[in-house]
Amino acid sequence: MSNIKELTKSEEQIMQILWQLNRGFVNDIVSKMSDPKPAYNTVSTIVRILEKKGFVGHKAYGKTHEYFPLITKEEYKQGSLSRLVSDYFDNSYKKLVSFFADNEKISVNELEEMKKMIEQELRNKKS
Repeated sequence: MSNIKELTKSEEQIMQILWQLNRGFVNDIVSKMSDPKPAYNTVSTIVRILEKKGFVGHKAYGKTHEYFPLITKEEYKQGSLSRLVSDYFDNSYKKLVSFFADNEKISVNELEEMKKMIEQELRNKKS
């Protein structure tokens, strides 16, 4: 998964919209963007960059193209998490979990829920 390229903020914003739409024309993407909306040509350029990066495919209808994701949101999320763990936590999920556990914004209830989830995952892996 870590071979999935990282996206810029603009590219990621467009991918979020395409994952939501499943498929769409540039106008569809622009209409889902928040104000101030970027220019059509800007979005069109970014979509073509996403296509070159292998994130997006298209179906041509004459000169018009309908775009669709080639990578699922789940695949991108997994690649992003792997990159985060690699770049900031020395490839250690233990350090990542420790970082979250030490963060005072996490409530005791959330930590308890995480503990239950980990215990369940351990039971699943052992059986």
